[in-house]
Amino acid sequence: MRIRFAAVVMVLAAGGLLSGCGVGKDIYPSDSGLHRTAPAMGPQKRETIFGPGGLFGSGNGGKNGGTGAEAGIGVNSFLWRASLDTLSFMPLASADPFGGTILTDWYELPGTHDQRFKLNVFIVGRALRADGVKVSVFKQVRGPDGQWKDTAVSPKMAVEIEDAILTRARQLRIVSK
Repeated sequence: MRIRFAAVVMVLAAGGLLSGCGVGKDIYPSDSGLHRTAPAMGPQKRETIFGPGGLFGSGNGGKNGGTGAEAGIGVNSFLWRASLDTLSFMPLASADPFGGTILTDWYELPGTHDQRFKLNVFIVGRALRADGVKVSVFKQVRGPDGQWKDTAVSPKMAVEIEDAILTRARQLRIVSK
């Protein structure tokens, strides 16, 4: 009985601590963040709070033969970081660095309130390759009745987003050398 009571108290205490973690923080990007520029791509070495390899790093500062496959992360780290950078203007619904999945929430372009987009990004593999990232784009248009209706998206849009992610991943790889 005493062990069960202690377990319940610990679960409630942990829940109380975790419930206050996000209080007062805006999780959606502001309009001012939509037009920001990419970080400087200079030769300076970036310092992190978790050591030379970053949070998911291998402790070798990312120097692992250029694959970006650091210990602790299941996919190519350059593609992962590039995907997050490229999609930073959209609200994230889910991000799994071990499975290589990024799901965004619905996003309305500024100035257009009759259409919205959602992206699913899948990083497949640990190598920095052109076929290492797959993007699915979903679009909805608001009908005359005010309801959202799915509509077709040009396949070219997904390819353009994949190209932007790959370009950013190459930039990150060059800077890490």
